Amino acid sequence: MIQLRPMISVEYPAYCDYFIDDYSREIAENYGHTMDRAIELAEQDLIRSFPNGLETNEHDLLCIEFKSESESKLESEVVGYLWHSIKVSEKSTFIYDFFIFSNQRNNGYGKLAIKALESQLQAIGIEQIKLRVAYQNQRALKLYQDVGFVISGYNMSKKIVS
Repeated sequence: MIQLRPMISVEYPAYCDYFIDDYSREIAENYGHTMDRAIELAEQDLIRSFPNGLETNEHDLLCIEFKSESESKLESEVVGYLWHSIKVSEKSTFIYDFFIFSNQRNNGYGKLAIKALESQLQAIGIEQIKLRVAYQNQRALKLYQDVGFVISGYNMSKKIVS
């Protein structure tokens, strides 16, 4: 069973380390920045979205937990992260980050996490989930299409060289 729960403050530093590393690589690859500049931009995005750490009303940073029962006791393990932000006026949410730890992939946790998010959102009247997928992230693109997402646009860029 997969459960989405709010991240707690002791988990936030590990998330920040993961996010800055992962997102800075994406920034460098997609926009041609140096790694130093990409790290700076990733840090700025995180600070802009979470200026007071987890104390924010606009963004929800969740842990994806796998719960199992073994020998009559319930065990849980964090298998990934999901960061999204609800716009009530649009009845939508935008997923900023969705990550299943590499050693936890191929267990169906991604699909189960999206289904859990859909259930939570439906219960509060949210009707649409939006997100952006990096062009080269074919694994994520396949997951999202498998759970019913459709491509609704393209992000494009051009580097101007002199």
